[in-house]
This record gives sequence, structure tokens and C-alpha cells, in this order.
Amino acid sequence: MTETRVPVLIIGGGIVGLSASICLSHHGVHCILIERHSGTSIHPRARSVNARTMEIYRSLGIEEAIRQAGSTLSPSMGIYTGTSLKEVIESKPRKEGERKFSLAGLFTSLSSVTGAWGTQDMIEPVLLETARERGVDARFYTECLDVEQDEDGVTATLHRRDEDIPTYIVRANYLIAADGAGSPIRKRLGVKTSGRGTMGHLLNILFHADLKELVRQREFSLCIINRPEVSGLFTAINNDDRWVFHLCYDPSKGEKSEDFTPERCKVLLRIALGIPDIDIDIKSILPWKPSVQVAEKLQHGRIFLAGDAAHQMPPWAGQGANSGVADAHNLAWKLAAVLKGDAEPGLLSTYDVERLPVGQTAAEVSAAAADERGLITMKKSLSLISSIFQRLFIISGHGYTYSSQAIAAENTFPLGGISWKAWSIPSLALALDGRPGSRAPHVWVEHQGKRISTLDLFGKSFVLLAGSDGEAWCETARKARTTLNIDIDCYTTGPKGNLTDPVCQWQTAAGISSQGALLVRPDGFVCLRERRLPLGYQQKFELVLKQILCR
Repeated sequence: MTETRVPVLIIGGGIVGLSASICLSHHGVHCILIERHSGTSIHPRARSVNARTMEIYRSLGIEEAIRQAGSTLSPSMGIYTGTSLKEVIESKPRKEGERKFSLAGLFTSLSSVTGAWGTQDMIEPVLLETARERGVDARFYTECLDVEQDEDGVTATLHRRDEDIPTYIVRANYLIAADGAGSPIRKRLGVKTSGRGTMGHLLNILFHADLKELVRQREFSLCIINRPEVSGLFTAINNDDRWVFHLCYDPSKGEKSEDFTPERCKVLLRIALGIPDIDIDIKSILPWKPSVQVAEKLQHGRIFLAGDAAHQMPPWAGQGANSGVADAHNLAWKLAAVLKGDAEPGLLSTYDVERLPVGQTAAEVSAAAADERGLITMKKSLSLISSIFQRLFIISGHGYTYSSQAIAAENTFPLGGISWKAWSIPSLALALDGRPGSRAPHVWVEHQGKRISTLDLFGKSFVLLAGSDGEAWCETARKARTTLNIDIDCYTTGPKGNLTDPVCQWQTAAGISSQGALLVRPDGFVCLRERRLPLGYQQKFELVLKQILCR
């Protein structure tokens, strides 16, 4: 069999796998991506792109393309419940003009971007086109038959499904398994999972029906239907003629997915819509099970689980695909650093340490938002209030911090760093206040005559951001760049800094003095904070970098 060699092989060409390939390309790492289907998904499953994912896509230069892809969903707002869609929507007044989330203004200081709408079938073609433009070898309708690994790499046996040709071998330094909730790679590895397991049985019915006039100026996001003949959930796709209905069925009552033929589904859809004579064109019927299934370990030698292969969860907190993109972003810079010789392989162990707790929390919060059928719950109760409260802290994709060898602990004696906090929503609610392990704070500054976000500085290299009197930190970083042969960009912030910040907002947001500094990793997370300029700062700076890179 012929053999191809590549630094990274990705199994799975969905949102997570494609995002991983673009992240690797961004760091100059060549990869091959394998997907068993002939093209991108036709099912509009994931429906939202949170703010953190949009930050990642902005750093990759594809924010606007992603936002445009989901633009038809942008007016969608509201989660309703009733006995038919017609009854629910007709009870709502039409509203002219742009519709905005009522609390959106509170979060403008959180990020340089906002979240966006976008279904899987809208987003994946954009990602695939970008990946191929940037040199990713994306091979669709190709199946991975077997995977083996040794101390030096991973060997995958692959087969092109529509061609009568022999199987072939790809030999990779590392493999990313982004092959979905039923991950064959995870099963081959014998990885144990934990969680609530299956929470319900649903049919994802993608259909066309002209409802434009019904929903015009009262576009909705989700609508739960409860009635004796049919129960389920409508989700808007383009608020015009494309919709999904998640139909509930109960195997304990002898119901099976194959019992629901297209003709039977049309009858049930007309009842749920409340429009007996509407024309319906069913495009697909896809059985699925809202489930919580979290792998107990993400790194297995040279193989890494990401996305649903690592942590499957119900979609009701909007964390599934978004968590997977964050997995890919976290892993990509670490793989690049190791492959380029900047870091030792020990850095890769921090992927498991950092991302596993985040995935577990997201899965638990998502499960708490579901009822006994696996649908999003709207029953008024203490559990619903608790679920909404939990979701508010993770819905933007922030609200968590990392703790690993790739993060330098800081001494906050004697007050625990309370006096360093900015009195802002990012700081008080989401811990985005410059502390090590958090995503670096967002502040608008001026650089070379342009208004940019501090987040725009991150993406490829380490970045040192010092206060207005922090030139000594920049000099130290430049020396370390030569000594350790690692890319580090250096900036001072303030009225006269090379990042112009007239009122020193950055220092306040980062919890540092004019002589302090943050060191930020390529993924935008703070790995070192020094509030001032301590004795021995030069030596400490190099020691921290060596610690992070496991040298």
C-alpha cells in the first residue's frame, strides 16, 4: 500500500475538524483531513456561534464570512411553547426594525465581537472553502478503516469509498479525532465515558414549508409543541421556508424511528403547525438522541479527542460545536509548538488538563436545560431558574479559566487579588480580569493609526502586554525571544505606548500597575501576570516560558 506522511491527520470533516485544520494552517502546520461523507452536512444541527468562537474566527480572518453565512437567521429571537406554531406566533405582535437581545448592551465590554446565528449546513461550506484555500488536504468520501500508534507516530488505513482502488496508509505525527458522538476512534481506543447517557429519542425532520408571512416581523428561535397527537420542538432555519421539527417518540411504548415515514411525518407536522392544508416537502428524517457522554481522557498517546468525540451534550446551552472549536483552538498552537521544536511534547498533556473540565461543565449545564424528553425545558421551577443562571455564565463561551503547567500561578497575597479587579461585567461575572488562566481582557486601543482590540494581537505568537511604564518588560521579552528562539511580540500600553490607550483602560482591565505586564499565549489566554516589576523579573520571565513550553 502507498504511504503518505503528514504532521497531523484529522478524522472528521464537521465544524470541529474543519476548524482544527484552519487553526493548524494558521500556525503553518500541514494536515490531511478525512471525512466519510461525500460533502458537508445537509442537516442544520448546530444553530449558533458564540462570542468566543467568533473571536477565534476573527483571529483566523473568517468572522465576516461566518456571520454572512448565517445572516438569514439573525432576526430569530424567543423561545415559546403552545399547542401549535400558528397559535403561538399569531399571538405575538409584529415588530418593525432590528431586533436585539434585551441584555446585549451589558456585554459590549466583553469582546470585540458578538455571537452570531448559523447552522451547521451554512457554516461548514465556508470552513471547507477556507481550509482548502489555505492548503489543507481535505479528502471527503474517505473512510478510516484502522488506526494504530507507536512511540513515533500514528498509522491510519484509509479508503476512498466511491472508488475501487486499494486502501492506502497515512503516517502522521499526531491525530485529531473529531469524528462525532459515536466516534469510531474513541471506541477503538476503548475510552470510557461518563455522564447521564441518553436523555430522550427524537427525529430531526428537516422540511420546507412557506411560513414567511406567518413569522414576518415576529421571527422566532424555538417553539415547543405539546399536544396528545404530537410533541416536539420547531427550530427556525431561515425564518422563511426552511425549518426543523424535533419530533419526540417513545421506545417504551413500542415506537420506533422507522415507524415515522415521510407521509406520517407530514400529517404530524400539519397538526403541530396548526395549518391543515399547508404544502410540506420533507428533505430528511434523522433519528438522534440528546445525550451526555464525556470521555474520561482526551489525550491517548498521539491521538486527541475533540468536539462530540470528547464531550457529547444536548444543544440547549449552545455549547456543542462551540466547545469543539475551542478544543481545536487550544490544541492547535500546542501541536504547532511541539512540531516546530519550540516546546517539548509535555506541553500536549495540558490539552487534557485544560479542556476536559470545560467540556464536563458545558455538558452538565446543557443537560440541566433539558426536560425528561431531552427537549429544552420551559417548565417554571427552581431547576429552570438554576439552569438559566448557569447558562448565562457559559453562553458566550467564556466564564472559565485554565489551570495547568502552561499557566504560571501568581502570588495574590495578602488580599487574594481583590484590589486588582476591574469593576466591570467581564471582571466580576466572567473572571476576564487578567488573572492567569483567563482569556486576556478586551480593550479598544490605537495601533499604527488604526483602532483595534487587544484581542486582535493574539493568534500566532506569545504576546507581552506591559503597562505605560513597562518598557523593561519588553526588553526582557526581546532578550528571551533570542535566548529561547521563540516568537514573542511586545507592546506597551498607555497614553504614549505603542498601543495608545489615553486613560490606561488596559492596565485597569488587566489588574496591573504602570510597571506591570501580562504574557499571553497564542490562544489568547494569560499565562503570566505581574502586577509590578519585581526583583529578578528577567530570570522569572525565562523560567516561566520554559515551564510553559516544558523545556
